[in-house]
Amino acid sequence: MKDKQFAILGLGRFGEALAITLSELGCNVIVVDRDEEKVQNIANYVTYAVQADVSDINALKSIGLKNVDTAIIAITSDINSSIMGVVNAQELGIPRIYGKANNAQHEKVLLKLGVQKVFSPERDMGERVAHNLFSGDFIDVLELDTDHSIVEVDALPGWENHALDTLEMRSRYGLNVIAIRSQDNLNVSPLATDVIKPGDKLVVIGDNLSINDVTRQNQNGPKFR
Repeated sequence: MKDKQFAILGLGRFGEALAITLSELGCNVIVVDRDEEKVQNIANYVTYAVQADVSDINALKSIGLKNVDTAIIAITSDINSSIMGVVNAQELGIPRIYGKANNAQHEKVLLKLGVQKVFSPERDMGERVAHNLFSGDFIDVLELDTDHSIVEVDALPGWENHALDTLEMRSRYGLNVIAIRSQDNLNVSPLATDVIKPGDKLVVIGDNLSINDVTRQNQNGPKFR
């Protein structure tokens, strides 16, 4: 299988961590930044590190960026450079272009330019921490899109000692159970006849409204009927 090839334009903390992690996962990674020191510091960890201005289309062409599968424009300190990085990546014909934004206005601009996905690490982490602080139930949150997530929640008290098929999770709660975690075991293929025991946690997939509703019920302590 062809190795995945990424270009990271901008070496802030986000871009640097992204580049190194992708390299550790076995991907070919090209990084570009105007700061020579940043480029030198990461050179041994990636496939190719280049000091260049991402707004210079000719420089990007000479690097061979048109051959990568995905470009991530990770520049937030200079919105003009961020925009030109996106425009140049599009001109080079890179199939997938993602961006990093530091505020809602920046994100809106990138989306208007046609960026497929915009990352806002500070905002996303803040939302994740807020969910954990509010519920106390979420071990982790995997956001599938803006409306759906995979989360791990404590079983409601009324679910305990009931088999999954009697709870009618999908019709009554809008959730699909994809795993059950007990104190010493993770059941990744739960059967309809599996019984939820006291202290179990459920890994569920569903829309965020349904997940939040179950979270509130867990806090208020309603019983399943």
